[in-house]
Amino acid sequence: MKISTKGRYGVRILMDLALYAKDAPRLMSEISLSQNISKKYISQLTLKLNNAGLITSFRGAKGGFKLALAPKDISLLNIIEVMEGPVCIVECVNDKTVCTRSDNCSACTVWSCINKKIRKQLANISLKDLIKLEKNKIRHLSN
Repeated sequence: MKISTKGRYGVRILMDLALYAKDAPRLMSEISLSQNISKKYISQLTLKLNNAGLITSFRGAKGGFKLALAPKDISLLNIIEVMEGPVCIVECVNDKTVCTRSDNCSACTVWSCINKKIRKQLANISLKDLIKLEKNKIRHLSN
């Protein structure tokens, strides 16, 4: 399993909103500048995040984006699955029909176990945890 730019940039957009969009919605141009992501790509990614209920979009002169949920309520698993689809290291873990041997396959049993552990680890890391790491990094760099 490889997390693409969609997943990584989705995390960065949500971190940006958690850090900077507390009082007013964050403009797409601000996110673009801060995260070095093109506005066109942000537009595609925020549509997915909005449809999933992770962010709220506001139109108009004071429009932009804000988190729809508290950072503690958004897990890394939520973000990755919204942006990438189900976390799955091999197809037979989520779809037993792709392999006729998957019901009696020791390797599939191992893949399933690893997949569960990956999903659990991603579910245990919240956006709040990532923000805490980011603030510590910023604090460390400013000293």
